[in-house]
Amino acid sequence: MTVDLKQKPFNLDDEAVAWVKETIREMTPEEKIGQLFINLGRSTDEGYIRTLTEKYHIGGARYTESDPEKIFRQNQCYQKFSKIPMFVAVNGETGGNGICKAGTFVATEAECEAADDVQAAFGMGLVSGREAEALGCNWNFAPMADIVFNWRNTIVNTRSFGKDPDKVLEMCRAYLRGSRQSNVLSCVKHFPGDGVEERDQHLVLGINDLSCEEWDASFGKVYQGLIDDGVESIMAGHIALPAYSRKFHPEYTDADIRPATLAPELIQGLLRDKMGFNGIVVTDASHMGGMLSAGPRSMQVPGAIAAGCDMFLFFHDPEEDFRYMMDGYKNGIITEERLNEALMRILGMKAKLGLHKKRMMDTLDEKHFLGCAEHREIAEKIADQAVTLVKDTQNLLPVSTAEKKRARLYFLESAPVSYVDGGDPAKQIVIEELERAGFEVDVNESYYELEMKEMSPFNRYKVMDMPGAEEFKKKYDIVFVFVNMKGYAQENNVRVKYSAAHSNELPWWIHEVPTVCVSLNYTNHLYDLPMMKTFINAYAPTRACIRAAVEKIIGESEFKGKYNDNVWCGGWDTRL
Repeated sequence: MTVDLKQKPFNLDDEAVAWVKETIREMTPEEKIGQLFINLGRSTDEGYIRTLTEKYHIGGARYTESDPEKIFRQNQCYQKFSKIPMFVAVNGETGGNGICKAGTFVATEAECEAADDVQAAFGMGLVSGREAEALGCNWNFAPMADIVFNWRNTIVNTRSFGKDPDKVLEMCRAYLRGSRQSNVLSCVKHFPGDGVEERDQHLVLGINDLSCEEWDASFGKVYQGLIDDGVESIMAGHIALPAYSRKFHPEYTDADIRPATLAPELIQGLLRDKMGFNGIVVTDASHMGGMLSAGPRSMQVPGAIAAGCDMFLFFHDPEEDFRYMMDGYKNGIITEERLNEALMRILGMKAKLGLHKKRMMDTLDEKHFLGCAEHREIAEKIADQAVTLVKDTQNLLPVSTAEKKRARLYFLESAPVSYVDGGDPAKQIVIEELERAGFEVDVNESYYELEMKEMSPFNRYKVMDMPGAEEFKKKYDIVFVFVNMKGYAQENNVRVKYSAAHSNELPWWIHEVPTVCVSLNYTNHLYDLPMMKTFINAYAPTRACIRAAVEKIIGESEFKGKYNDNVWCGGWDTRL
């Protein structure tokens, strides 16, 4: 495929095109191979950065640091030591919080869908771009164009704009309009699309099993619309699309099916030739199970570039992966033509950013943008629009604190990664916001909290203790259950889990005392909590979302959010 740098999504002038071509001509084979890699930085140490840039000639980096000052200095070092200007990428999926610890959490994509306002998605993109640029970052791995057809899918449950392809396209377009207010590239993901099955490609090969016609009318419609608009880059997921693989190769058996990252028929055949995408294709992270299980590492590394991806996301071992890529080039797995195509796109996008003229600013713009009042107000407005009353079949709402003041709180959280880290910080926010509203809050202790106080084999029995029903009714006027289950790259599907077997958290009180249940994350918890008669989706464990939910519970604000029918999880009991 010919790369025309004067056409979208590059739109370069003659001077920029000349820089790209001249730079490629002057590059050594090692420098060319290095440009294909994006490294996941583990340190901000100047010596570490210098080695990566000078020895491996990396084309880009992501990072794990969260301190904004260190990130800024790190990014200066990347640009200082790299011969060719570098991409520095971020995950601005929910705003600036994916950029640094001082960044603004704006909203989840599910929250934007519930708000039913494209300005919410625009705000996410706006804040992500501004706060990324403030730290010298220039590539944002967002938005997600995944479509949640399967309510069981939790890897993209709140990371998607929903199950309606038209709304997903509309929201993605709005996000991109916001992001383009800054000099930051956007990257739509995860082609060919997650949300059809319930498994997590971090752990296993993802499979989008739609027919070609079904895919064209859904994921294809979204991607084609964004390609036509000029989206700069697309992230290929470790997700197979068997229908299209077999359409291009009728002779394929099941054993021939590969994830998009390693499937030329999906990247070159479908995305490039059929859909006309001319921008950068970057792989999803190569430490994910969907790629790791597809073949030996020596095949994965050059195989992704040979398949049509332009950049490879993350080294395992820098020296080894660099050698695998170089060997793939020398052995003809990566042809000269394929390598030059990738380099044209990589350097073309760097020129689009103006990096060939100026790599980044000299002073940190943290005070102006990171977590600023304007950005917080955007988050608060979206929260108010989004918090959704899914059902109130007991006609409990609004709750008067004068009549139902004495509250019992059960907070259902995922098991902590380490007891040293403490419990979920959202629990304290919930307590503070309920007390702010006028409730007297008595908090149930989970097994995790008992273990944090003092590890004992008897804690599992303590958490089973339950008071008598009559005693409970005399003591409390209302029960609140807040659920913040979360999971990432550990299990394929995240469900409601109590902190211990036969825990007193199991809703035994549901017919004794009026109960309100609020999800602070996934939208499908009614499948495990159908007994809850008043159920609210708040979408994120932030103060903005928690405060908005509590204000609506007590009637200070009306519920404005909208849900899609995934919330019912295909059941009848969930609606009762």
